[in-house]
Amino acid sequence: MSKINGLRVKIFADGADMDSILELYRRPYIAGFTTNPTLMRKAGVTDYEAFCRKLLETIPDRPISFEVLADDFAGMEAQARKIASWGSNVYVKIPITNTRGESSCPLIERLSGSGLSINATAMMTLNQVRDVSRALHPEVASIVSIFAGRIADAGVDPIPIMAEALGILKALPRAELLWASPRELLNLVQADLVGCHIITVTNDIMKKLLLLGKELDVFSLETVEMFYRDALTAGYVIRTDH
Repeated sequence: MSKINGLRVKIFADGADMDSILELYRRPYIAGFTTNPTLMRKAGVTDYEAFCRKLLETIPDRPISFEVLADDFAGMEAQARKIASWGSNVYVKIPITNTRGESSCPLIERLSGSGLSINATAMMTLNQVRDVSRALHPEVASIVSIFAGRIADAGVDPIPIMAEALGILKALPRAELLWASPRELLNLVQADLVGCHIITVTNDIMKKLLLLGKELDVFSLETVEMFYRDALTAGYVIRTDH
């Protein structure tokens, strides 16, 4: 736990299972929460607004990001303003483009300029970061979510991109860079070292948090013990008498 507490990067839980979210809320090192329609669909959420409002009733004091559902900018704007009205700790997630690849930056500029806390999401390129940095109001809290895990899935090292993005965002004192879509616990360390403000952590990675800083000699021995124990349990035999 001391290793977790020593991190500078803030850990946001990423998911849509209500019970898991409420259990994580009791952990002081979870600084905020994010979710998205894909996670909510996988978790079996059927009423989007009811789920979000119920979550906010229980978690009124840590940032939570909820995403607009529309694909046209007028619809996005109307939904964003409604979502923002649900709570003072709400960040509205606006995808960097719509499904036609049209930039959401003009909308982000209007919303941020009117005081809404925006989470610009689904970003993967530095050009997108530059565009959104020009759209965000410097005095309004915002989050810039770069999907570092998906960048890595494409065979590209995300660390230089995240480092340069931090430089771009220096002109925005209230903007925080978020390392999204981590794939392994190492990404938490990488995000901390590069200077990211936030990293989202999914349930599968959350289960590994206590491994952070584990002594590798001990880890090695435990691995040997696991193989031996499982072989015995399975009843495996290698006959050497013939």
